[in-house]
Amino acid sequence: MTTILYYIEILLGSYALLVAALYVLSIKIPIAGFFARLLAAYISLLLCACYGVVVSIFLRLVGYGRVSQWATARSFKYVMWLTTGITFSIEDPHNYLNTTRPAIFIGNHQTELDVLMLGCIFPKYCSVTAKSSLRRVPFLGWFMALSGTVFIDRANSTNARSAMAGASNEIKMEKQSVYMFPEGTRSYAKEPMLLPFKKGAFHLAVQAGAPIVPVVVANYSDILYVQGRRFNSGTIPVKVLKPIDTTYLTAADVEDLARDTRELMLREIVSLTEKMRGHPLAMSAQNVGDGVVKASGAEARITS
Repeated sequence: MTTILYYIEILLGSYALLVAALYVLSIKIPIAGFFARLLAAYISLLLCACYGVVVSIFLRLVGYGRVSQWATARSFKYVMWLTTGITFSIEDPHNYLNTTRPAIFIGNHQTELDVLMLGCIFPKYCSVTAKSSLRRVPFLGWFMALSGTVFIDRANSTNARSAMAGASNEIKMEKQSVYMFPEGTRSYAKEPMLLPFKKGAFHLAVQAGAPIVPVVVANYSDILYVQGRRFNSGTIPVKVLKPIDTTYLTAADVEDLARDTRELMLREIVSLTEKMRGHPLAMSAQNVGDGVVKASGAEARITS
């Protein structure tokens, strides 16, 4: 055991020295900063996932298992701020994040950095949904399983429907909120836009009779743009919109609900990005159409 701990200490020390060297090098070679923050983000996520496994077990033992994702998310917020200099600022004047429960929180999905966004905004008594393959990822998958994540097998519509039904029952009985990305995948967009919305989050909200709370994040390609090898420090604005009541809606209303919510979110994303950048923006041609995936199981894709 002592030998294992020794090698772990050597590995972590070497990793930290490499990250520090890349940060210093970035003063002269900007691309070094991309790799420095990338490595710093990965080790931050790993450390917080390990912490999450421990805290999830502890909180479940003392009867507070449903706040373990909130506790772990907050740890990632502070660790990432220290290691990368990146954080998200939250505009929520009516405190919808903490006073709307249960709810289906939905947000736009840009890059892997959205994990940090969740770390900054995640409310108590809320869980995420994730593709079932993540369950097998060491540390992160263990934490997600222990903390009540709803896993969905996208390749199997029967399992996906079962997972949604289970989530609906938990929302009703336990007042447990859920955070979902209705685009279903990351956009990696350079300008503000939204991929077509899948309808799962909206079906879940209607089935559970829970309000939808849209959360919009400004386009942050000036902070992280993977294709351009750009990864800078900075603060990214987030805005929490007014909850959308679903009490009297049925499955027949889901497509209209998804379309109207997407249009609302897109306007707010453009406005928030304009405010962040300090100049007006033109709407992208990617945003033309009603923006709702019609066929069950279809994957949204950006084409160049």
